[in-house]
Amino acid sequence: MIEVERVDYVRVPETDMQKANHFYGELLGLPRNPNSPADDWVEYEVGNVTLAVMTPHTHGYEFAPLPPGTLAFRVPDVAAARAKLEAAGVPVNEMWDSGVCQGAGIRDPDGNPILLHRRYKPYDEV
Repeated sequence: MIEVERVDYVRVPETDMQKANHFYGELLGLPRNPNSPADDWVEYEVGNVTLAVMTPHTHGYEFAPLPPGTLAFRVPDVAAARAKLEAAGVPVNEMWDSGVCQGAGIRDPDGNPILLHRRYKPYDEV
């Protein structure tokens, strides 16, 4: 068995870095890593995970959006996050409540699905 220390990054494919940087940096307010290696690979820090927003065609890959459920961002209040994004012109799906958590789906400029998520029910003690 190998030892995995952490997730270093999640690669997010984009075709338009200007739109992607506006979305992730300005609309979502994610801090941009000043050590991002290039204009076609910009890293945003989200807690303990780095999102590497990149253009696949400049790295030897073809573009394909992420599959649903790849990114789920924990937010303090799903309804408040939804309202702010809608006010900024970002389409947001209806909120849902599972009885354990709440969520609402959005998409980035290239259609990558993102879940705004908040678990409110404590985990059962074991």
